[in-house]
Amino acid sequence: MPSALTLGTAVPALRRHYGAPPKPVSRDPFHLILWEQVGYLVSDARRRAAFLTLKRDVGLEPMRIRGASIGVLERIARMGGGIAADKRAVRMRESAELVVGKWDGDLKAALRLPLREARKALREFAQIGEPAADKILTINGKARALPLDSNALRVVLRLGLAPELKDYGATYRRAQETLAPALPRTREQLVAAGALLRLHGQELCRRSGPLCERCPLKPGCPSAGRAMKSRW
Repeated sequence: MPSALTLGTAVPALRRHYGAPPKPVSRDPFHLILWEQVGYLVSDARRRAAFLTLKRDVGLEPMRIRGASIGVLERIARMGGGIAADKRAVRMRESAELVVGKWDGDLKAALRLPLREARKALREFAQIGEPAADKILTINGKARALPLDSNALRVVLRLGLAPELKDYGATYRRAQETLAPALPRTREQLVAAGALLRLHGQELCRRSGPLCERCPLKPGCPSAGRAMKSRW
């Protein structure tokens, strides 16, 4: 009978299957907020294309985002998915205004706050919930958390590495607590592990119709071959 998977065995298997994941587009916290806002429910390749277009056509500095027309921002947001593109354009503008008004144009100042306050500061931005804030903090070495968006968290749950609780927030926090003793040592390893879990959730361990027959983790996965419903 195959041995049960652990985080320490699952992540290397995913790396062998997918190769090294792409590195974050930036460590600048404002750039990472724009990354979250410029795309929605699209592949990372499409999100990256929209982000790079924003960088080329507008710039990533808060003053440039604030000075751009909503029409231009909406055009770029639509590259990152048609859902709520108009609202996401407004959110990018409002995020820039918040950085300029509250952080004197440099959100990196928020990372110098104590961890709890830094997380709270990041969550003031639209579309930045607890997982996204933790991801930004981990990329910058401010926190030690496994980046778990809904795709990555789904993989963790299906592998039996953490329990599913009553809601997303509670499940996310319990997963972080449960996985804490097994986390990779370095910031780079943490970020890469989260990226591989996210990629696996997008490509094979999908919310609907997971492709278990193609999964490199199938031999040790307690959910393999079963009709798995997932809320995330």
